[in-house]
Amino acid sequence: MSSQHPTDEPVYADRVYRSSMGIVSGGLLLALIAWLCGDAVLRGSGNTPWIGLAVALCAVPLIVAFTIRPAVFANEDRMRVRNPFRIIELPWAAVDAVRAGYSAEVLAEGSKYQLWSVPVSLRERKKAHRQQMRRNAIDRRDPGSSGDPAARSRTSSAASEPMRANADRIVDELQGLAELNAARPGAQGSVRVRWSYEIIAPALVGALLLIVLIATR
Repeated sequence: MSSQHPTDEPVYADRVYRSSMGIVSGGLLLALIAWLCGDAVLRGSGNTPWIGLAVALCAVPLIVAFTIRPAVFANEDRMRVRNPFRIIELPWAAVDAVRAGYSAEVLAEGSKYQLWSVPVSLRERKKAHRQQMRRNAIDRRDPGSSGDPAARSRTSSAASEPMRANADRIVDELQGLAELNAARPGAQGSVRVRWSYEIIAPALVGALLLIVLIATR
């Protein structure tokens, strides 16, 4: 029987959780900014081209930060949360809870961090609840009406899986990963937070440039 040193544990691919609607809306907003600012640069006169460039320099990082950038990466050792302006690395042993109320969030070491890439939709949650109630009512009214044992088995299996909103399902999955892997040697450590200056710096420069250009027109 071969033994494996804890530091030689296999590396698992990250599970990635992102908002598809955020990515789509971000792409559309970037296309709009490219059209408007590009037109200002190519056809504008005076300070207008520079104002167009300043708006693009300020707006593009912010659009990317709030739409395309947010993501949650999770593997057997840790969860990495990429929010608009920060990256938070949370080893599973440091995670106290992952929950979804009006927003999805993770509690760790006395602090709370939002999961921007897991938007909570109260409408979707209510819809899932109504579908679950409807399915339960059908099961109570006509349990196992099919004479096919395989069909009854499939129906029973489907009924045993509750209808959940997407955010609630993801939060349950992350909470399960935290509980399952908290004792792993690679999942030990403290929470680390890093500011995303590659987003903050160009947005600030663009905003300052825009203020100067407008003030000197």
